[in-house]
Amino acid sequence: MKPLLTPDEARTLDAATQAAGTPAFTLMERAGGEVARSCLDLLGGAYGRRVVVACGKGNNGGDGFVAARHLSRAGARVSVFAEGPSGVAAEMRDRLIHETDVRPRPLDRDAMARALSRADLAVDAIAGTGLRGGPEGSWASAIDMLNAAGMPVVAVDIPSGVDGATGAVSGVAIRAELTVTFDAPKVGLVLLPGAEYAGAIEVVDIGFDDDALEASAWLTEPSDVAGILPPRPLDGQKRTSGSVVVVAGSRSMTGAARLVARAAMRVGAGYVVVALPASIMPVVQADVTEAVFLPVAETSAGSISPDAVDAVIDAASKAHAVAIGPGLSRDAGTASFIREVVRTSPVPLVVDADALNAFADDAGSIADRKAEAVLTPHGGELARLLGREPSVDRIADARALTDASHAVALVKGTRTVVVDQAGIAHVNTTGSTALATAGTGDVLTGTIGGLLARGVDPSAAAWSGAYIHGLAGLAAGERTGDGTVAGDVADLLPEAIARIAGNA
Repeated sequence: MKPLLTPDEARTLDAATQAAGTPAFTLMERAGGEVARSCLDLLGGAYGRRVVVACGKGNNGGDGFVAARHLSRAGARVSVFAEGPSGVAAEMRDRLIHETDVRPRPLDRDAMARALSRADLAVDAIAGTGLRGGPEGSWASAIDMLNAAGMPVVAVDIPSGVDGATGAVSGVAIRAELTVTFDAPKVGLVLLPGAEYAGAIEVVDIGFDDDALEASAWLTEPSDVAGILPPRPLDGQKRTSGSVVVVAGSRSMTGAARLVARAAMRVGAGYVVVALPASIMPVVQADVTEAVFLPVAETSAGSISPDAVDAVIDAASKAHAVAIGPGLSRDAGTASFIREVVRTSPVPLVVDADALNAFADDAGSIADRKAEAVLTPHGGELARLLGREPSVDRIADARALTDASHAVALVKGTRTVVVDQAGIAHVNTTGSTALATAGTGDVLTGTIGGLLARGVDPSAAAWSGAYIHGLAGLAAGERTGDGTVAGDVADLLPEAIARIAGNA
C-alpha cells in the first residue's frame, strides 16, 4: 500500500530526517529542484517560456524560491511575488537574488496581473500543508488571479487552500494542473474535494528518512487486492469456496436480495443462501437461480419478523459469513430481528442499509456481538449511527464509528474510507459516477460478504471489496455510461478481479 501523510505526520518525518543528519536547506533544495524539473517537463523546455512563481512566508515559499532559481538558470523568464519569508526560506530568496537576475516583488495585484498576462505557467508555493483555514486578504486575491489566468498551475506539495488532512476547502483554493508532492501524497490530495483541485499528482523523492515514516492512512493499490484474494483449492467444492447467508429484501424492495446474492457469487462465494420473507421468495428466486433460498417468517408489512432469528442463526452456523441489511425496511419488528442477528451471529457479518438504521443513535450497541463485523454506511446512515451530521473529516468520522462499534467502518462515497480496529485508514480511489445509481451499495455489500465467506479478514474484505466494486463500476460506466444499473456492476466483478490480477 502507498502511505498517505497528514500535515502533522509530514512535519514529524521532516524533523526526523533533519535529526538524522539531512539539513532543512538540503531538503528544500531538492524539493524546489524537483518542482522546477516538473515545470520544465510540462512546458516542454525553458526557451522562450515565462513563469510566475508565488511564494508564501514558510517552507512552501522556500521551495518556490528554489524552483524559481532553477527555472531561471535553465533559461526561463521568471517573475516572483513574495511576502516576508523567514528562516531557510529567506536564505533561499537571498540565493535566488545573488545567483540570478530575478528580483522577488511584493504581492501587488496589478503587477501580478501583468506578469500573468505574459506567462506560460505559474507555480503555487503559497501555503502548502501548514495552512489553517482558508487563505485571506491579498493571498486569496492572488489565488483567484492564478486560477483565472488560463494557464497551467503547478502546486508545491498541495494546492494552497486545500486542507492537507481532510481535503476540505474552506475558501478559495488553487486549481492545479499538476501537484508535485514530496515522498508520499498528503491525505488531502486523495480525498474530495481536494483531489479535484490537485490535478495530476507527481510524488518525488527528496531524501526523507523512510525508517521514520509513520502513516495512519494508506492508499489501496491493485497489488494489495491481488495479494489477499485466496486461491480455490484443487480439491475444493462449493462450500469450501465460501458460504454466505444473505439477509435482505422485503415486499417493497425485492431487488436488494437479488443484487447482494449476485455480487457475493460473482466474487467467488461458492454457496449463497438467501434468507428473505416467504412471500417474496418466488420473485427473487426466478432471478437468482444459483442461490439456495430460506423463506422466513414475516410481518404483516412483508418484512422479516423477529420470529425468524433462530432460522437465520441456524443457517449462519453452517456458513462462513452473513451479509445483512439491504431492503429489509425500517419496520420496528424487523429492526428487533436485525439487532438480535448482529448480536448472536457466529460468523463475520457485513452490516448495511436498514441493518445500520436499526442501530440509529446507538452505534455503541453494535459492539455487543460474538463475531467480527464490517459496517458500510453512506453519509445519511453514518449521521444516524453517530447521532450527528458527518464532519468534513471523513477519516475522523469513520474512526469515531469504529471506536463506538468495535467494528471495521467503511464510509461510502467517492473516495471510500475504511478504518480498521487499530485506527488505520484505507482510502480507495476506484469508481466513477456510474456508481451513482440505486442498488450499487447492495452490490458492495454482496462483494464484501463474498470476500468474508472466502476467508478474507474483515478489514481487508472491506478495502479490497471497495476497490473491486469501484473498478467494476468504472468498467460498467465505460460500457453503458449514464445508463449503468447496479446489475451491470455486479456482473462485471469477475472482470474487475481479473484486471487486478493482471496488473498486480
